[in-house]
Amino acid sequence: MSIEVGSKVQGKVTGITNFGAFVELPDGKTGLVHISEVADNYVKDINEHLKVGDEVEVKVMNVEADGKIGLSIRKAKPQAERPERPQRPRRENNRSNDRNDRQPKENFEQKMARFLKDSDERLTTLKRATESKRGGRGARRG
Repeated sequence: MSIEVGSKVQGKVTGITNFGAFVELPDGKTGLVHISEVADNYVKDINEHLKVGDEVEVKVMNVEADGKIGLSIRKAKPQAERPERPQRPRRENNRSNDRNDRQPKENFEQKMARFLKDSDERLTTLKRATESKRGGRGARRG
């Protein structure tokens, strides 16, 4: 039996690591079920879900050119068994709308003029601060 992407097969867990579980497939090949593909919920410790020797149904997700096989236990479950993830309600970005309502629309020239004015003010403040510090400690010898 050839391993094809998308097919569901029975396998036996042969090894467990901190990043997933190795599953031996019927034709003797071994694939990896990544820890994120073990269950629908967050899996902190894979040992809470699987043990070496467990028989599991897996779905073949990908077959690499070098022979690596990616598997999924959670996608092998029928759709009815898998709990549907609740969709987060989209919220309106009210803050940006409020900000836009308070300030009148500016065209590019007005924005550029405001930027140049702010920039000149900052440079002037910076120059005053650095000019007063010139000379340092060695300037007053007497």
